Amino acid sequence: MEGQIYNRGHGVPPGVVTDVVTRVADAFMSNVGRAIVNKEEEVRLCLVTLLCEGHLLIEDVPGVGKTMLAKSLARSLDCTFRRIQFTPDLLPSDVTGVRAFNQKENDFEFRPGPVFAQILLADEINRASPKTQAALLEAMEERQVTIDGDTHDLPKPFMVMATQNPVEYSGTFPLPEAQLDRFLMKVKLGYLSEKEESDLLSHRKVESPMLELQPVVSPNELTAAQNAVRDVFVKPELRDYIARLVGRTRGNPEVALGASTRGTLNLFHASQALAAVQGRTYVIPDDIKVLAEPVLAHRIILRPNAEMQGQSAGKLVAGLLEREHVPQMAYDG
Repeated sequence: MEGQIYNRGHGVPPGVVTDVVTRVADAFMSNVGRAIVNKEEEVRLCLVTLLCEGHLLIEDVPGVGKTMLAKSLARSLDCTFRRIQFTPDLLPSDVTGVRAFNQKENDFEFRPGPVFAQILLADEINRASPKTQAALLEAMEERQVTIDGDTHDLPKPFMVMATQNPVEYSGTFPLPEAQLDRFLMKVKLGYLSEKEESDLLSHRKVESPMLELQPVVSPNELTAAQNAVRDVFVKPELRDYIARLVGRTRGNPEVALGASTRGTLNLFHASQALAAVQGRTYVIPDDIKVLAEPVLAHRIILRPNAEMQGQSAGKLVAGLLEREHVPQMAYDG
């Protein structure tokens, strides 16, 4: 069946996709799972973001493992890693770098900032001023930074993982719509159940689980997997389904700002990546349904009256999924 479906749109053998992505997915999921327990679905969403060459926003209350998830993801990859602790006094040059005068050379030289890493952890990103937050816009979209008229390319692969606390608003600056839209996905961890926390205490070690993590995926393997997911087949009916879902967010009377075209593209590519992670060379409707909220909800701005009535972007997306007609995906063979 896979060969029949795949040959309708592409000529690449199905095994090329599944073998490359499965190797990366299995190693990544197993390694990160040693530090982040009972959060397999959330870790899988992080992997999908990574395979799409996107950026990830991890939002939740303090103490549920946001920073540990980001650090374990970075440590699983044999890539350069830098962490920035965002604070109100952080300057844009503290992120991107600065041109400084070198007395020995009697000339100005560029000193790169921490953004020049393959994996960048922007911890508590909403604590920085809007000016400093904006320093990441060009880096996240174009994989480059421009300083004093000179453009500097960022290393490949490049991914920004940002964390933020949705509860504590004192001393924070909410991310503007333009910045939120550059995150492919927003992931929430949530609390463990009582049983899961009891099991966690039973197996708790003195050492941090982070100390045991070693790189399991090389940059070349990651790049090969990122290229492979682009060859996952998406039927025209599912492409129309994605476009309709996103379009419904724009004409909704409860919505002040709907999801962007970037959101449409992100949902399309994310569904390809999720299908590949699950060992398929073709997308099914359930892939799109699983990804719709984490990919679209943070891009939707509700009207104040809708929020006052208890509506949320997540609920709105869930309602659209219930109402929108799902294409019938019957395959021969």
